[in-house]
Formats: sequence, C-alpha cells, structure tokens
Amino acid sequence: MAASNAQSLLLLPGDGIGPEVTSEARRIAEAVAPDIKMEEAPFGGISYDKFGEPLTAEVLARAKKADAVLMGAVGGPQWDKAPRAKRPEAALLAMRKELDVYANIRPAYCFAALAPYSALKQHLVDGLDIVIVRELTSGVYFGQPKEITDLSNGERRAVDTQSYTTSEIRRVARVAFELARGRKRPGVRFAGVLSCEKSNVMETGVLWREEVAKLHGEDYEDVQLDHMLADAAAMHLVKAPKDINVILADNLFGDILSDEAAMLTGSIGMLPSASLGDPGGPGLYEPVHGSAPDIAGKGLANPCAAILSLEMVMRWSLKRPEAADRIWKAVDQALAAGARTADLGGKLTTREMSEQILKRL
Repeated sequence: MAASNAQSLLLLPGDGIGPEVTSEARRIAEAVAPDIKMEEAPFGGISYDKFGEPLTAEVLARAKKADAVLMGAVGGPQWDKAPRAKRPEAALLAMRKELDVYANIRPAYCFAALAPYSALKQHLVDGLDIVIVRELTSGVYFGQPKEITDLSNGERRAVDTQSYTTSEIRRVARVAFELARGRKRPGVRFAGVLSCEKSNVMETGVLWREEVAKLHGEDYEDVQLDHMLADAAAMHLVKAPKDINVILADNLFGDILSDEAAMLTGSIGMLPSASLGDPGGPGLYEPVHGSAPDIAGKGLANPCAAILSLEMVMRWSLKRPEAADRIWKAVDQALAAGARTADLGGKLTTREMSEQILKRL
C-alpha cells in the first residue's frame, strides 16, 4: 500500500503508443480524482535502452508500494533481437509474477454505439457483457523447463512446460465465482462461471476441472458452474457470445479466448484489463491493445482502453465507484455522440477523443 495517506497511482507508459494513451488517461484521472498522487517510471523497451533492464529493481519496488499500477504497452520490433530475458515482454511477465497478480480480469463489453463495428452481426453482440478471468502467473508461460536444445541428429527441440498446482487453480477460480455471484444474469445460458480447459488431452486440464468443481461444491453451490473444452468455447464465442457471463481459464487459453472476445466489441482499442492478487496488494491495469508501433507518435491511437483501464483502477483498487461511474458514462456518451478514432472509422486524434470524454465528465 502507499506509504502516505494519499492514494498513489504509478504510471508505466512503456513503448509505442503506450505514452500517448497513458497521458490521456492521466488527464482523466486528474479531472475525476485530483488528490491522487501520480508518478511515472520507465518500463519495457525504453527502460532497456536506458538502463539495460526492461524492469529495474527501483521501478519494481515503487510498483509494490503503490496502491495501483497503470501501464501503457510494451514491445516493438527494435527489441526483437534482444536476449529473451531482456525483452520488454519479459518485464511484463516479471511484473505480474512479482506483484503476484494471479487473476487477470478482462471485460468484453459492447457499447451500444459500437455494435455495428463488431466483427459479428449486430444482433449477436447487442448487449454483450462478458467477463473473462484468466490465471496469470503460472501455466505454460512460467513452467520450467523452457528451452530450445540441439539434438545429436542435427535437429532442434523446443520445450515449454505446462504446470498447475491445486492452490493456483483454486485462488483464481474463487475470483471467478465471486464475480459471477455479483453478476446476476437471468436468462443467460451459462449464467454463472463457464470453466474452460482441455481435460480431454491435458493432465493440467483434468486437475483444473476437478479442483474448480471441488471448490464449487464447497463454497459456491449457489453459482451456476459449467465446463467446456477451450476449443469449443472459442467456437461458442463467435456463435452465441451472449450465452456467456463469466469465463474462467488458465493462462494460455485465457490469453487466446480474451483476445478473441476483444474483436466482438468493435475494436481492441476499447478493451481494458485488471490483474489482481490478494487484497491489500497493488493491482496492475493495462489496455489489451499492445504497443502498435506502426501508428506510434501519429496521434491515431484510441485512448479508450487506457481510460477504461483507469475506470477499473478507480473501481477495484482505489475503491472510488463514483469516479469510476463518471468515467464509464463519459466514454459511453462520447461514443453515442459519434466520437470515433481511426480504428472505429472516425477521424479524431488521440487527444481529440479524450477531449470528447473530458467534456462529458
């Protein structure tokens, strides 16, 4: 937690369009909560260029002391040849692991004004409101061994290890059950938690299904629980996405399913995310759109995902629901009035889009 009485928000603008969208989120934060102490720090590729490390010990220490951390994005082609441990993406994985933010929460909400922009037919996404809970600090992205080796016959072999323990599964499943318990969705086919894995071919999938079912029987029998293989869930997301309330998945499948869900909402530039751990620790918030180096510095980026990530900061970590509601309504009203950046077929710049949101606060 923050050392002083004032709540603190650490901004990590990162690379590519990260600094552009983060600066607009900061303007919104200053408007709705001017008392919050905000600081910035280098993170990702820009930190590697300056310090030789994408995540320095000093920045990590500051993140651990903050009430919340809001990132922009990291990565870019100029760091593709850096050692894997020094790439910007390694800093992001390390930050998640060090903060122990094991539950990634990604809303897939389609604003009414954006339904025509979805990759699906409008009637399939009108009123879409899904939350995806992805396990974030274990699984195949962190399992060991992780290596590429040369074989004696001249071939090469790559190994990634998928590994989960009972406690890692249960703690993220509890987050999903608690969310579903508070999201009453009468008439929705999968009205509670839809747990996704590959128990037909993976031992980790078998353990995942067993432990989620066991926790459900112990503490959450009032919440509907359904199981579905991850590939079937991917098909259902494009067939009947409004059937689903809360999706629960491991690190790999959660990554894939949440990116698929992003395209149902009109633009990936609209999607925020929150990564949370146990109560009392800082949450890590970030737009899901990536660094988009092809448009960096051109003022074309959609700031809404970063601004809605700020909305999640206010709601989840800083416990300021009134400020969160103001941000959400201002984004909704700006979109309803026709405010659009290029990704939504409009002509507004990054700054002009945030100005439209500021006007409606």
